Parts: sequence; structure tokens; C-alpha cells
Amino acid sequence: MGYDDTEVDQRTDKQKAIDAWLPVTASRTAKWWYSAFHNVTAMVGAGVLSLPYAMAELGWGPGVAILIISWVVTLYTLWQMVEMHEMKPGCRLDRYHELGQYAFGEKLGLWIVVPQQLIVDVGTDIVYMVTGGKSLQKVHHLLCKEPCKDIKLSYFIMIFASCHFILAQMPNFNSISLVSLAAAVMSICYSTIAWGAAIHKGVQPNVDYGYKASTKTGAVFNFISALGDVAFAYAGHNVVLEIQATIPSTPEQPSKKPMWKGVVVAYIVVAICYFPVALIGYWIFGNSVEDNILMSLQKPAWLVAAANLFVVVHVIGGYQIFAMPVYDMLETVLVKKMDFTPCITLRLVTRTLYVAFTMAVAICIPFFGGLLGFFGGFALAPTTYFLPCIMWLAIVKPKRFGLSWIINWICIVLGVMIMVLAPIGALRNIILQWQTYKFFS
Repeated sequence: MGYDDTEVDQRTDKQKAIDAWLPVTASRTAKWWYSAFHNVTAMVGAGVLSLPYAMAELGWGPGVAILIISWVVTLYTLWQMVEMHEMKPGCRLDRYHELGQYAFGEKLGLWIVVPQQLIVDVGTDIVYMVTGGKSLQKVHHLLCKEPCKDIKLSYFIMIFASCHFILAQMPNFNSISLVSLAAAVMSICYSTIAWGAAIHKGVQPNVDYGYKASTKTGAVFNFISALGDVAFAYAGHNVVLEIQATIPSTPEQPSKKPMWKGVVVAYIVVAICYFPVALIGYWIFGNSVEDNILMSLQKPAWLVAAANLFVVVHVIGGYQIFAMPVYDMLETVLVKKMDFTPCITLRLVTRTLYVAFTMAVAICIPFFGGLLGFFGGFALAPTTYFLPCIMWLAIVKPKRFGLSWIINWICIVLGVMIMVLAPIGALRNIILQWQTYKFFS
């Protein structure tokens, strides 16, 4: 928990030293454009590639409606979080769980927020491991000339993970700004290539816009799983307070002003990336589209390979953005609760073990579509769609049955529906895929 730049700092020298070492509070020199590209990197990731597949499982009418509603609702809840960052007098709520503690109480806030945020951040990093590995595998398939040895996805995930053992040692958000900027630029590039190459390919012969499942039960499970796919595409809320914590703040110039400016720019980029990919991808391929649209594209080979390499660069940056709050939680517990001395060795061991863990899980469960639906529904729906609204009701206390009160409850109901339904369909799909998967053979 930080202090406004003009407030009297009552921390001890030891506490100041620890806060200066921890990733989230180490640096407060960021500008509004840091907020823009950090949020683009956090938001536009693996999720955008699955949107045509989600459209195929939802259908034209429900799919378009859910995409638009999700964009509006998540922009609203993101605004709420930016506003609540400095609602505690004299303090800055630098972390999602600190906001939860302010809204629900010290202990209850931790129990409500920390498990959800950890599932989101760790789950997203696992999905990004799978995405990076699949994209590298796709590049290999496109560019390798016959005779070409088939290499299992597990090995490509290991290759992708190798760079994170090094990047994980970057101390804080500002230190990965260039990586995040490159990732944000790449997201625009590969999204444009995805829908541009799809248009070039043309509408496929005998394209079918009906549901792919052969039974009504299968169609229902796929439909509710797709809700999680869409929810996964709006993941930035889980790191927004940590990003805002890097921006300086005074009573005259609170951090929410530059932060919101960056968020608006980021959401414009999100719309530019999401809607063309989702709608054009589904229009071209119908229900035959892969759960990653780049896997449906084959020609021109050099362009599709470039797009997949752009994806690799982007998910490298995205992985570190979502990993930073996890590093912060782990190092906070080790230093403040277990009394370890802040040092490079502690950071090296902790972060290396975390990268190894996410790599191992990705190798064991490398099912892109199923993972998106499960994590999108189970964890991202609460932290993105309705937890901000519940905290807003607890802190701001709008007039009952007033417009703000009604809007928040609509968002809460929508989020709870996604949280309950999406993981059921996604878990079914994961089990079906896992039964036929071979790890290294």
C-alpha cells in the first residue's frame, strides 16, 4: 500500500527498503503511454486468436452481442478500478488485494481476491506458454522443407519457456517497458495479419455457420465454454492497479488521470484488434475455424509464419506482465512474513521456480481452447466482470435502485452467469482432448 507523493510517510527505513525492492512499488515514474501499452499487452493476447472460434460456438447473433456487451462492461469495470485506486484517504491501493481489503476488510478481502487473482495470473501465464509453443510449432511446420522431422508441442513449449528464465529476473514493471511496448506493437501486427490473410484466402467452399457439435448437448457445452473464451480476451483488470501504481500521483495531478487516458487508448486498440479478427475470421471459415485462427491459415506461408512470430513476441511480453503481480506476492510473503533478506538470489530462485512450474503445467495440459474457456470463466469473469462492481457498491455506496446501482447489479449477474457456466463446458472439452493427447511420443 503506497502513499500519495504529498503525504507524510510513516514507514520505517526497513519498510521503505522492502517497498523499494518489491516489483510493484519499486518505481513510480511511468507516463500515461506506459499505461496504454501495458494494458494493450495485458489485454490483446491469446484471447484475440480464439475469438473466431468463440463466434463459431456462439453463432452470429449471440456472438456479436456478447462481444459488444463484454467490451462495454469491461471498460466500465476498468474505469471503476482506476477510480478506486486512490479512494482510501492518504493512501494508494497499489495491488488488487489491497483494494479488496479496503472494500471487504483485512482478512476477508485477502481470501476473496488473492485466490482469484492468482488463478488468473498463473492461468494466463500457462495459456501463454501453450500459445508460444503452438506458434513456434506452426512456424516450424510452415518454413521447414521436406523431409521435415515432426517435433512435439512439448519441446516447443520448453523452447518458448527458455527466454522467461532470463526475463523473469527483470525487477519491476518499468524495467520491462520496452518488452511490453514491443508486445503491444506485435499484437496490432498479428491481429491485422490474421484478418487480412483470412480475407485474402476468401470465404471457404461450403462454409457452414451452424453449430459444429452433432448433438444439442454438445452445442450447449460448446456455447457456454465460448463465454469463457470471450471473458479471457478481457484480462487486463488483474494487473491494472499494479500498472497504475507505477504512475506518480499528487492531489493536483492524481494518477487516475494519466492512467485513464492510457486505458482509453488501449481499449480503442482492443476494438481495432478484436472485432475484425472475430467477425472476419468466422465469416471466412465458419464453424471449421481452429481455436487459434492462425492455425487455420496456411498461405502465404511467409506472412502466416511472421504473424506467428509476432504472437511469440507478444506473449513473451504478456507473460511477464501477468507474472509481475505473482512475483510481487511471492516476494512479499518471503520478505515480510518469512523474514528473508531481499537479495538477487531470493529473486532468482523464486522466479525461476515459477517459470518452471507454468512450463510443466503447460506441457501436461496444452489445450489452448479448453484452457481459455476454463480460466476465462472460472477466474477472469469474477475479477473482470463483477468483483469491481461489488467493491464499488461496498466503497462508493450508490443510491439503491439508482442508475449506478442498477448498472452494477446487471454486470454482477452477467459475470456470475459466465463464472458458473463457462468452466463446465470448458472442462468437458479439456477432458475429451486429454484422453487422446500424447506428451512426447
